[in-house]
Amino acid sequence: MRYYIIAGEASGDLHGGSLVHALLREDPAAQVRAWGGDLMAAAGAEVVKHYRELAFMGFGEVVKNLPAILANFRLAKADILAWQPDALILIDYPGFNLRMAKWAKRKGLRVFYYISPQLWAWHSSRVYGIKACVERMYVILPFEPEFYQRYGYEVEFVGHPLLDVVEGFKPPATFRQMHGLDESPIIALLPGSRRQEIGRMLEVMLRVVPRFPAYQFVIGAAPAIPEAFYQDILQHSGLSDICLVQGQTYALLSQAQAALVTSGTATLETALFNVPQVVCYRGSALSFWIARQLVNVPYISLVNLIANQPVVKELIQHELTPERLGHELALLLDDAHAARIQRGYSLLRERLAPAGAAQRVANRMVERLLGAEHEP
Repeated sequence: MRYYIIAGEASGDLHGGSLVHALLREDPAAQVRAWGGDLMAAAGAEVVKHYRELAFMGFGEVVKNLPAILANFRLAKADILAWQPDALILIDYPGFNLRMAKWAKRKGLRVFYYISPQLWAWHSSRVYGIKACVERMYVILPFEPEFYQRYGYEVEFVGHPLLDVVEGFKPPATFRQMHGLDESPIIALLPGSRRQEIGRMLEVMLRVVPRFPAYQFVIGAAPAIPEAFYQDILQHSGLSDICLVQGQTYALLSQAQAALVTSGTATLETALFNVPQVVCYRGSALSFWIARQLVNVPYISLVNLIANQPVVKELIQHELTPERLGHELALLLDDAHAARIQRGYSLLRERLAPAGAAQRVANRMVERLLGAEHEP
């Protein structure tokens, strides 16, 4: 069968890659065409558009890049119609994918959605659109089935795919030697995956570095962002000698004692590596004002949302200052404080089980396409 997958971000590429592997195991004759990234391509998908061309963050950025976004819609629609897949599989990326779902339904395509948009945080009314357009939604957060049930829509919790990714990761024994690091403890800086957030977050993170001379700070750089972008920020901060590792976030976390992490999937990855963290977020003034009017959840990080308690400290917008960040980082380096966070991480892992999400989703999709569970 023919599968067309659309993923618009680094995390979507990660989980899309696992899904492509799983689809090929379930359906060895499968053909997969995709919008995604290097991981999906390595898994066997023909990637026709890279996510680095799709990652626009914040309301202002979307408005500024509207012509490019509209052009991408036209390109996706034309390519899907020309290729005629048996199913369109959408991975998160709601601003684009929810519109694609509506269009695909009108064209008579079967639509599956893997990794729900965070409608429970805002835009909950969009559930009605999903009900009308998406044949089956596969969710990865344990509280999402109850949320959707309130709207009369049955979804399937399949476990979280990061459990498999993290458990299957084998850290390189030579990581420190590869990057010229000594044996002193490492603090990971994970400033995000998009240029706009990296520019805002890394500058603040770097300002705490001089307060901790006994530690090595290492930046986990996103693979789709050129190294020169980070080097410009480092030089401007006067810290050009800080180590930068690109596309090696898991290897970095496997070595880190603590981490400063931009809100997003990386907060959950950090927790699954059992690394105490401070969650950071700062957006443009306009984006933050609009978000405050719309967001209806008590926490910003996935760690705290899933645990339903403040396992990790969140510093948001005006709270994210070098002084506050330095104070919270010092707490992370206290053994008793770190142990309390790690106990919260244990609860998190229990709630994210069972493992095997990608294979489970692939199996369900193939079964439905073959008619075993098809609901018209």
